[in-house]
Amino acid sequence: MAGSSRAERAEGMRGHDPERTKADIVTVATEEFAENGLSGARVDAIAERTRTSKRMIYYYFGSKEGLYLAVLERAYAEIRALEAGLDLERCDPVEGLRRLIGQTFDSDEAHAAFIRLVTIENIHKAKHLAGMESIRQINRRVIALIDDLLARGRADGRFRTDVDAVDVHMMISALCFFRVANRHTFGAIFDVDLFAPERRAKHRQLIADAVVRALAPT
Repeated sequence: MAGSSRAERAEGMRGHDPERTKADIVTVATEEFAENGLSGARVDAIAERTRTSKRMIYYYFGSKEGLYLAVLERAYAEIRALEAGLDLERCDPVEGLRRLIGQTFDSDEAHAAFIRLVTIENIHKAKHLAGMESIRQINRRVIALIDDLLARGRADGRFRTDVDAVDVHMMISALCFFRVANRHTFGAIFDVDLFAPERRAKHRQLIADAVVRALAPT
């Protein structure tokens, strides 16, 4: 083994646990793609940081784009998993909606890499994830949660009937996403820190109030 490279030795040591290796690669690749975009990310850098090799990365993911898609898929899955853990089916519908908004607010702030990845994919006009049925399936979960909340809220007269779950998801996403995606430009223009504790708490409440009031019967 004296003539083998470090990456080749690492491959040999980790070959017995391919799922862990793949997970490690995706974790590092998430940071690389979020920081540098699809075109700027370097597979060499990902291989170096994971102590693997480009050959191993291409073996698992097929290509740089294949790795990028794996990163997107896991990023969405992690966000949706947080929402699934809220047990909204047992909540009062208005309280459940507020919980979902609070979770979206918190998870967007805590997962800045996810925000950057979504922004990058929008720059590419979603051409990479557009053909991925797995990502559609993952994101149908939040629509099902909101559908249930809306149906129960309509049944007792607290929610209007002319909006659907996609409309509501868009409103929540827009308000929560903006403050993370535009934190630096908005802060520089208006000399404000959107992440300052007092302002953060105010905005978290304000967004929940805005969405709930928007859904009230007219």
